[in-house]
Amino acid sequence: MASTRPPGAALAACAAAVVAVAVALLFVQPAVAADVSQRLPDTLVTGNGFGFAVLRADSGALTKFYAHPYAYERADPAQPLAEGLPTTQFIEALWHEGAASNGGTVAMRAHYAQQTQVMQWASASGAGTAWMPFGLAQPALIVQWRGTGDWRVRWSHPVSAREAMGAEGAIVLHFNGVPESLLLVPLDAVAGSGANPADADLAGHAAWAIVSLEPGKVPEATLAAIKQWRGTLPPQALLERELTDFERWRVPMPATTREPAARQVWRQSEAVLRMGQSREPNTATRHGNGLIVASLPGGQWFTPWVRDMAWATVALARMGHRAEARAALLAFFNAEPSGTMRMQVGSDYQVSVVRYFGDGAEEPFFTQEGSTNIELDNWGLVLWALGEYLRRGPDAALLASATPRGTLYESARDFVMRPLLAVTELVEGGRIVRADTSIWEEHEVDRKHFAWTTATAVAGLESFVLAAQQQGDTKAIGEALQAMGPLQRGFNAAFVREGQLRGTLEPGIKNDIDGALPALFEFGVARDRGLQGGVVERMAALKVASGGYRRVRGTYTDPKIFEFWYEQQEFVFVDVALARLLRYLGRTAEGDAMLRRVLEGAAAHDGLVPEMLVSVPCELFPGAIGDPTGANPMVGYGAGAVVMALLP
Repeated sequence: MASTRPPGAALAACAAAVVAVAVALLFVQPAVAADVSQRLPDTLVTGNGFGFAVLRADSGALTKFYAHPYAYERADPAQPLAEGLPTTQFIEALWHEGAASNGGTVAMRAHYAQQTQVMQWASASGAGTAWMPFGLAQPALIVQWRGTGDWRVRWSHPVSAREAMGAEGAIVLHFNGVPESLLLVPLDAVAGSGANPADADLAGHAAWAIVSLEPGKVPEATLAAIKQWRGTLPPQALLERELTDFERWRVPMPATTREPAARQVWRQSEAVLRMGQSREPNTATRHGNGLIVASLPGGQWFTPWVRDMAWATVALARMGHRAEARAALLAFFNAEPSGTMRMQVGSDYQVSVVRYFGDGAEEPFFTQEGSTNIELDNWGLVLWALGEYLRRGPDAALLASATPRGTLYESARDFVMRPLLAVTELVEGGRIVRADTSIWEEHEVDRKHFAWTTATAVAGLESFVLAAQQQGDTKAIGEALQAMGPLQRGFNAAFVREGQLRGTLEPGIKNDIDGALPALFEFGVARDRGLQGGVVERMAALKVASGGYRRVRGTYTDPKIFEFWYEQQEFVFVDVALARLLRYLGRTAEGDAMLRRVLEGAAAHDGLVPEMLVSVPCELFPGAIGDPTGANPMVGYGAGAVVMALLP
């Protein structure tokens, strides 16, 4: 539908003046100023732990509104090898006729307000905001426009019924074939222009709360919660309160964030970590509270992945967001059902060997070959995350928390630590973790003995000792300490050959020099400076045209295979790990320069840290060399990794 424009030069001038005032009132200046010449991200995402919404940055059109904070709710019993049952997504396009025509593209500038979850954009006709408030424990999307015209919407599903909700003008929408419904609540008293009924559900008001209702949820109770949250505040005051509350939640920035790019990326990464964590309450059928997705939508890793989540948990603990780190640790031990691959692993266990559905059930992740992944590094990583939290202060209540497998400590001991010991095997006078698919998700047919997995096991056992000491469990302390020595000896025997640190026990060009190796010093396993210096020099084999480093020297030769292209792109997690290693080795200037490159690239895209940068343009990863690609933004392996690198 065409944009509404007042006729005549006088009216146009008047409208322009009104819009200028509206934009000035609406737009909150970013805490770190953005360069208007920067290349904008393609999309921005808002979330509050109960759902997500996605905005096209070039048009100001919202294109997604998810009823839950993850891509897949639960397993699909009809298709056991599929990704699962997708989360309900309500919006095909939601736009304002003063900004875009029919959800299309116009000249637009969108960015995050003060590096939060609040998305804001402007055009010649006005300015808009869209955000999901952390102050409201609902999957609620707030949209507001200051300017002329009306909201327009195309829902993703046909509307089957509209139910009025009293004098406030609220309405409940029911959709064909969709279990959830939507509650639409006007937040102002502004009368609209009277729109075409086909897309007029949000016409007549400039500000709305759009709230997903789960099946059986009483809309009256949700409406009451929105009224309580709103109080008597007008929309602009609600926004200002949200931004104030967000600033109050933040932790102090470290001294390493002196440069503007570092400050911007730290603050936006802090927001991404917060957005990525589920705050949905656990129920009899859902056990996902506290889980953290690997990327925000529309990144393809928009699901809770143990490895990425462990990195996010450690970042939260180290930066001082103790409540969020604690919630993540509880999530690892409350998620169920787990242990679904016990026959393949050899014992029952608590922590997933790959990732989770949104309801907390283990997802073993079926690959393109139709086989599962078994990622045994997850167990060591979760114990490591627990130890990183406890090193910053004991928490007896956390360790004593009830979980489906006893207290959290008992579950960590009996269903993480002991299963981890059970999957080790002898090698030249020591032990290493058996072959698995590990950090880069090798397919099960290609599983190997990875240095990364054994290193995480050593780090996890060391961290578990701290938990056992706080519990006074001398027997478990002995078990862990007794296993650590053989694992360290096994690591040295299996992965140090001819004076060089190797990625796998099995020889081969793919993992001989592996992008995971620079991160191993994080675990205290391979801190020998000679070995690590050798890793730095040999990383030249992984350098790509965009200026950074890929994960491995890929061995796929068929361009029809996803990994053929995926493994040729620059991987930001590897860049950040190498920057940290360089600084550990005393090569501070080199490490700082490498990290600065990552930070400046993220700052040029509204502070968002992507999974990869284009080094070989192709259909799957299009764009110019150096452009962000893959999932964007990444949470643990993006925001979390950068936060950890910025901490002293």
